[in-house]
This record gives sequence, structure tokens and C-alpha cells, in this order.
Amino acid sequence: MVKKTDIIIVGGGVIGSSIAFNLLNDGFEGEITLFEKDKTYEFASTPRSAGGIRQLFTTAINIQISRYSLKKYVTFAEDMAVDAEKAEIDFKQNGYLFLSSNENRNQLMKQQQLQAKYGVPSKVLSSEELRTIIPELHIDDLQGGLYCREDGYLDPYSVMQGYIRKTKQLGGVYQYEEVETIIHERNKVMGVSLKNGEIYHAPIVINCAGPWAPALSETIGLPIPVVPLKRQIIQFDISVPLTNELPLTIDPTGVYFRHEGKFLITGYSEKVKPGIDFKWSRDFFYERLWPVLSHRVPNFENAKIIRGWAGMYSHNTLDQNAIIGGHPELQGYYLACGFSGHGMQQAPAVGKGLSELIRTGTYETLDLRPLCFERFANNKLIVEEAIV
Repeated sequence: MVKKTDIIIVGGGVIGSSIAFNLLNDGFEGEITLFEKDKTYEFASTPRSAGGIRQLFTTAINIQISRYSLKKYVTFAEDMAVDAEKAEIDFKQNGYLFLSSNENRNQLMKQQQLQAKYGVPSKVLSSEELRTIIPELHIDDLQGGLYCREDGYLDPYSVMQGYIRKTKQLGGVYQYEEVETIIHERNKVMGVSLKNGEIYHAPIVINCAGPWAPALSETIGLPIPVVPLKRQIIQFDISVPLTNELPLTIDPTGVYFRHEGKFLITGYSEKVKPGIDFKWSRDFFYERLWPVLSHRVPNFENAKIIRGWAGMYSHNTLDQNAIIGGHPELQGYYLACGFSGHGMQQAPAVGKGLSELIRTGTYETLDLRPLCFERFANNKLIVEEAIV
């Protein structure tokens, strides 16, 4: 039996749920059906992320997206309340800090100037000023850093669930089934077919399938330059506590660390082969992370692993930025994927933008056209230098 709906969203994580929420909250009166194959979200990318929220980007579009999204996260608990129950997300605005070696200090100064243009209160700090934020920091090989006090980190799973609950309250329908392919005729979307054999018709299908988005698009012969990459996160404890609660701090090596309650978490963009892989390794901590951590903060020398996990980046192989908007070769087919680790922190702006594009045919709040699919063919890549 063929079922009908008005908009189909493939992927019920934070991106798909933000799009559905914004559409319904902005007045879309049709039915929105979201398909999510992982009912418990055990392997979804959102709850496995590091939860960072930052405006410290190097491109104008990412700065604007992140500034809009940060403001939404500040009021998220109240805005997404259901039956007077707030959607608490444990947003801690402890800041974001990129540490600078001799090689990249000038780059950070240029980044700060661009960020200031869009209202971001970032500051370039001297090496001595860094110790006002992290007193234990080893600074002999640093020239300073780029810091934004407004930024910080939150609980990604709570954000996702906040969007889901609110979307359901507004009438969004979640179906916990796997989409097999997109149905289309005469260059127009017709709907989707599911692995269980069911068919849903709709004139609009939005691919928000995260690391599985490229495989879905391949089924209809429309490849996208995205591959899944594993990213490990290790939670650890130390015997001597730090003086201050940490900002999310990125070492010049790319290793990052922050507080996670009374413990800490750390990770690094390791070079791995593309593919779905959720295995994590203690050796990754001891061989790759711990030498950097113990050098940067002496308190980290005596570290004990608490647990670890791995999640998937939807890595855009061409410019490490999101692909947002309609596909030029198939009417009714929209993309919101390839975020390269920025999906959770950019979800509010992406949801708002696609809501406007689908309802009105144009972007109104933020112009997301620089992130369109056509940029690849037109050689207008958005090269983001601040990749974590």
C-alpha cells in the first residue's frame, strides 16, 4: 500500500529534527514524516559528538551560521519546552580556545578580524594571558591563542531529544524504518521506498542521513562528495584537579580537550580510511593523545581512562563544509549533509534556512547559498581552515 505525506526527511537526528521543527514552527501546514532507522539513536552521530559550540571559524558563512545557532542554544531550554517542561541541554559557556604556535599566530589574528566583522567577541591572547584561563597551561612553545568567552559546549543528546519532542508536539511524524531509495520520475521526486517494502509518496525528500547520506544518494545515481570518517573520543580522570573549568581547548597539534562534568574528554582528527566503524581503542589515547595532553597540562600526566566511544563525521572531501539546499538535477530533492563535524552546532541555522527555502523559495534570515551543491561544479569552494 502506498502512503502519502507532504515532506519526507531521511534521518531523524539533530539536523533532520531541526528542519522539521522549523518548518512546523514557521507555519508549514502539511504533514512531515521523518524516517530514522536507529530508534534508540545508539549509532547516531549527534549523541556521539563532543558537543562543542563555537563561532571561531575562518569563513564568513560558518561564522554567521554559528552566531545564529549559538543564540538559539542560549534560549533553547525555554523555546523547546513541552507542557512547561524545559528542554535542558546543559549549555556551559566556558569558552572556546585555539592555542597558537609560532606558525599560526598571524592566521588567528586574521580570523579574529573577520569574526569581529560579524559581531563575534573573540580575542587574540598573549601566552601569558592564556594562564588567566588555564593557570596550569604549559606555554613555552606558544605565542598565544584565539578565545571566545561566549562559546562552550552542551549535551548533544539532550539537544536532539529536545528537537524531537517539540517536533512531535507540533505534529511531526517519526517512523523508525530504514529508507532504501528515493523514488523519482521525469527529474522529479516522488517519494521513498523502505527496506520493509513500504512506499511513501511525497514531492519533497530531504537527505539528512549523516554518514549514510552519500550511500542513499548513490542509489539514484546522484553522488555527493561525502564520506563517513571515524572520530574517537576518550573520557579520562586526573588525580590533581584543575583550578578552573576548561574552555574547549584545541592544541596546535589538533588535539582538543574539555571538561565533561568532573571528568575530561579529548579527541583528535586522526587519519583513517573512510567507512562506518564504531570501534575505539585505548591505544589511541596512550599513543596519540596522552603525549600531547601531558605536555600541554602537567596535571594530565597522571590520567586514567574512564571510557571511550567512536562516532562518525560526515566528511565533505572537497571543502569540509555542509551541503545545503536543493539538488540541481532532481526537483524536490534537498540535501543537508556533509557537515564535517559541525552539524550539531549548526543545526538551528540550517533548520531555519531550509524551512524558508522550502516554504518561500528563498533564504530570508541567513543566506545559505554559498553552501549549495552547485559550488562544486562552479569551483566556488568554501574552504574552512579551522577544522577540529
